[in-house]
Amino acid sequence: MERIVHVPLGERGYDVVIGPGLLMEAGKRIKPLLKRQRVAVLTDETVAGLHLDSLRAGLALEGIEMDALALPPGESTKAWPQFTRAVEWLLDKRIERSDVVVAFGGGVVGDLAGFAAAVLRRGVRFVQIPTSLLAQVDSSVGGKTGINAPQGKNLIGAFHQPSLVLADTEVLGTLSARDFLAGYGEVVKYGLLGDAAFFDWLEKQGPKLAAGDMATRVEAVARSVQMKADIVVRDETEQGDRALLNLGHTFCHAFEAATGYSDRLLHGEGVAIGCAMAFELSSRLGLCSQEDPSRVRAHLKAMGMKADLADIPGDLPDATGLLDLMAQDKKVVDGQLRFILARGIGSAFVTSDVPREAVLKVLEDGLLQRTA
Repeated sequence: MERIVHVPLGERGYDVVIGPGLLMEAGKRIKPLLKRQRVAVLTDETVAGLHLDSLRAGLALEGIEMDALALPPGESTKAWPQFTRAVEWLLDKRIERSDVVVAFGGGVVGDLAGFAAAVLRRGVRFVQIPTSLLAQVDSSVGGKTGINAPQGKNLIGAFHQPSLVLADTEVLGTLSARDFLAGYGEVVKYGLLGDAAFFDWLEKQGPKLAAGDMATRVEAVARSVQMKADIVVRDETEQGDRALLNLGHTFCHAFEAATGYSDRLLHGEGVAIGCAMAFELSSRLGLCSQEDPSRVRAHLKAMGMKADLADIPGDLPDATGLLDLMAQDKKVVDGQLRFILARGIGSAFVTSDVPREAVLKVLEDGLLQRTA
């Protein structure tokens, strides 16, 4: 059942191993990277409580010792205070340039630990062991690392590729239904941006996937990772094609900022709503048929996911306020907002040629639904 996707970046290429039971094989997989038999693990308290003993046991099978630091769970960890704590802890543990840092957790831990590895002693190697669906299909692959600033998400960071990714699909069984479906928002994104056949497959297999079928989960993660790997190889530092991976994210980041990066809206939920709104905007601009946004929303709703602004609890700014938050996004180039729009399901493209009024109208209509 195991699948391996290779990310071919020359000397910096690496394997993404996908399948059940990989925590117990972690020692065997990581050992070839090590000069001395020890690793430093950055994780969060939730993951540590559930899985750290399994990882420790898997490493011990190969005689590898492990030091671990568990950070608080949640998006608020991905900022200077916990980042500083992590880097200083790694220095206290005397991690050298030839050592390996292990990022063991979801996207927050992966981004923070990867950035810590990138700047520690001007760069040490790191291994991603992603424990959430979102991290397995998206943030653990491709070398984007970083933390958030008060001004916006991921504005401080570096490109630093991992040396290995171990995506243990068994670990997904401990996710809450909400966290699993948030990650599924990123899986759907891959079908929408570049693979209509994958979206068709998800429409049929989605319920089985959510119910815990292991073979279906391995297949969905592998197909998502393969698509991301193909795009990363074409455009590692996001000068062009890689921006396609941000489908739904320009909307999403504004919604996350509006909800204070809190549990009111998880990142993958924002991506799902953002994808639906990107297709709605594309349809209104005459780029794709009106059926496409309806189909996107129908699938999200069939999976029990958030699909509209009306699904975000609590107060939100008005449409102009949301548009202002979009303008803080990293994807602003020369003051122009870059959107990823679609000519149909599986056919996304990047453009800066989007009338402000059209975006405002989509946001206004979405907000109106909240009061209806």
